[in-house]
Amino acid sequence: MAEPWATLGIDLLVEPTGPGLRRGLTDALREAVRSGRLAPGTRLPSSRALAADLGIARNTVADAYADLVAEGWLTARQGSGTRVAMGAPPTPFRQRGSEVVRPSGTAPHTRALGRPAYDLRPGSPDLASFPRAEWLKAARRALMAAPYQALDYGDPRGRPELRAALAGYLSRARGVRADPERIVVCAGFAHGLKLLGTVLRARGAQTVAVESYGLDAHGGILTAAGLHTTPLPFDRLGTDPRDPAAAEAVLLTPAHQFPMGVPLHRDRRTAVVDWARRTGGLVLEDDYDGEFRYDRQPVGALQGLDPDRVVYLGTASKSLAPGLRLAWMVLPPGLAGEAAAAKGGVDTCGVLDQLTLAEFLTSGAYDRHVRATRLRYRRRRDALVAAVAARAPEARVTGIAAGLHVLLRLPPGTEQSVVQAAHWRGLALHGLARYANPDASAEPVDALVVGYGTPPDHAWSGALDALCAVLPE
Repeated sequence: MAEPWATLGIDLLVEPTGPGLRRGLTDALREAVRSGRLAPGTRLPSSRALAADLGIARNTVADAYADLVAEGWLTARQGSGTRVAMGAPPTPFRQRGSEVVRPSGTAPHTRALGRPAYDLRPGSPDLASFPRAEWLKAARRALMAAPYQALDYGDPRGRPELRAALAGYLSRARGVRADPERIVVCAGFAHGLKLLGTVLRARGAQTVAVESYGLDAHGGILTAAGLHTTPLPFDRLGTDPRDPAAAEAVLLTPAHQFPMGVPLHRDRRTAVVDWARRTGGLVLEDDYDGEFRYDRQPVGALQGLDPDRVVYLGTASKSLAPGLRLAWMVLPPGLAGEAAAAKGGVDTCGVLDQLTLAEFLTSGAYDRHVRATRLRYRRRRDALVAAVAARAPEARVTGIAAGLHVLLRLPPGTEQSVVQAAHWRGLALHGLARYANPDASAEPVDALVVGYGTPPDHAWSGALDALCAVLPE
């Protein structure tokens, strides 16, 4: 019969060094704490369990623990075991002649940066609204129903349950023509874009046209894949992708341009698909917040116009939470296998979360959650528009028909000063200049990109007050 400590102990990797086992163990544990490998509060194995793991006498471990408790590195309490002290002695600075030598990773005059009091940066939903209870119920049902084989190394395209659920949902809600065999699940939009960059480069592509306003991180992903990016024109109708020069692919946010907030004009939707058919190019459709529409009929996915020339990319980051790291691509027939191969031949996304999302979709819980959050976000948007109109009439709110952010246009020359004033008030806020492609020829516009999804409900009125306080009157 196995000893109790063999199954109930805590694993700890430690290698005693130097003369004598007690001193070697003491030095190794002290260094593990000093280097940060053992964080404050970490529980250590019992002296009996660690002695058995190391093959040394229990008294040796107990003596080493006692030495470190006496030095202040560890604490020992009856019933709570031995732990790393919460205020473990810091690594001292050493003197080398007249020079102060700091431990690796530290710098002079550094301090921890506090979190902002309010966060109006775009890109995240209200994380406090994540449907924990419903997600747990879905997770339990999914896990109970899953075959044992689901926990093995899986299909690189993702779990078939999730791909089937996505095919049904995307067809119904976004007008995507989706076959489960052509869906590849990925760990977030950035992961999907990285896979596409790898596939495009392997196919001989050299250039991807991108929008004049957008996330520079996306351009960086494509550049890292060996592709060149070139900005598309932008005018009063929004992005103009009708003639993307020598590009082999175009990356667009057609349903709700980020960050300008306008949909791709209907004539340009048709034109860019015609370009792809004529040249053999690809359109990469980023449908990052397609579920959130307020004052107009939903804009269907561009992919519905030609599934053979448009790659559809969707994500759970805005509808649920970025931390799930779940996104999906609906690909043309010949591209699905190449994208799956680019993942490395195995599924790299968590199986349990995939199964849970599949259950969440098929049970209707996803639709209920989206509809509830859509109503809450619309109320926030309405409050923002009303507050700006009443308290900062010099600012103009645009791009309000959809999404989780608005574009707040400012008087010329005021963007930088407003962003700086917000910073000093503890308000996290981004100016439009942050999202402008440096190679684009568009006229500069002073504006703020205000995300109203991030603050929890209890902080929303305070966030609005902080915003209006820094806007020009």
